[in-house]
Amino acid sequence: MTANTRIVLSSDHAAIALRQAVAKHLVTLGYEPVDIGPTTPESTPYPQHGAAAAQRVASGDCALGIILCGTGQGIMMAANKVKGIRCGVCSDTFSARMIRQHNDANMLSLGARVVGEGLAMEIVTAFVTAEFEGGRHATRVDMISALEA
Repeated sequence: MTANTRIVLSSDHAAIALRQAVAKHLVTLGYEPVDIGPTTPESTPYPQHGAAAAQRVASGDCALGIILCGTGQGIMMAANKVKGIRCGVCSDTFSARMIRQHNDANMLSLGARVVGEGLAMEIVTAFVTAEFEGGRHATRVDMISALEA
C-alpha cells in the first residue's frame, strides 16, 4: 500500500483495546493501519506516544494518524507540538468530519474513557472519509500553520 493509505495508530495504556479495534476497522475501510503500540498494559506516558505518531504523519510516512488515551486530550496536546500536525479530539461524528473538511486535520484523537467502541468506529469513519474543502478554509489553515513559524 502507499503512504496515502497508511494511518498510524498509537495510544497510552488506557486505550490499547480501543486502538486495536480501530486498527481492525481501518482494514475494513481499505486502509493500512501502522500500529506503533504500546502492547502491554503497564502505565506508559501518553506524550511520547502522541509525539511518535505525529512524527510519522509529519514525515509523510503516514497520511493520517489516530491517537488515543483516556480522554484523548493529553495525547492530542503532545501531537500538536509537532510541526505540521493539526489534531483534534472528537467524541462525535460531526466534529470528526468538520476537522477534516474545514481544518485539514491530519490526526484524530479519541478518549477511550469517553466514547464506546461503536461510536469510536463511526467517528473514525467520518474522519478518514472526509476531505479538506480548501477555499476559504485554506486561508485559515495557512494562518494556523504560520503560528508554528
